[in-house]
Amino acid sequence: MLNQYLNKIERKFRKFAISNLMLYIVLGMAVVWIADLILSANPNNTVNLYQLLCFDRDKILQGEVWRVISFIFMPPSTILIILTPIILYFYWFMGSSLESQWGAFKFNVFYFTGIIGCIAAGFIIGFATNEYLNLSLFLAFAILFPNAQLLAFYVIPIKAKWLALIDGIIIIYDFIKGSFDIRIFIILSIINIIIFFGKDFFSMMYYLIRRLKYRHIKKIK
Repeated sequence: MLNQYLNKIERKFRKFAISNLMLYIVLGMAVVWIADLILSANPNNTVNLYQLLCFDRDKILQGEVWRVISFIFMPPSTILIILTPIILYFYWFMGSSLESQWGAFKFNVFYFTGIIGCIAAGFIIGFATNEYLNLSLFLAFAILFPNAQLLAFYVIPIKAKWLALIDGIIIIYDFIKGSFDIRIFIILSIINIIIFFGKDFFSMMYYLIRRLKYRHIKKIK
């Protein structure tokens, strides 16, 4: 049903789709990351770039409207600097893989639906990050390419579906244990996954959990 609807819209609006969308998003993150490194190296610097770009409902309503979208370009926070380029490459790889599978228009709809969900969550609860938005890329990738080999901790080869299982369990745990605001934020931040893959995602989670449970029972016997 969704695919049929998207196909009808695509015939009318395909020319407005942004090709290589994830490349531009990743380049934006890279620019912010490099700029922050340069500013941090200056002992006289008083500008906190991340604080300037993060989503803050109160400051947006006071006129800092760029925050509505600038938080999308916040790079991932890591302990080791060297990991940031690797993660950014991974974002680009997943996004380009989804675009190759779907086409630019459908990928645009998927990603922008996630952005709109994050922004809506931000105005409802006062804050927003791109953490779950970027996670939605991986979940979509794992659903479409479940047997793709990835490197857990950048060393251990593991199939995408098993990493997705771990992320899915974390999301469910955060949802159950989190406050009302956190639950709203999680739902709206992965609304693109719910719309595009609701049944597939939960079916995959159910299948993988049952498979693990079966293996555990088999070992006991």
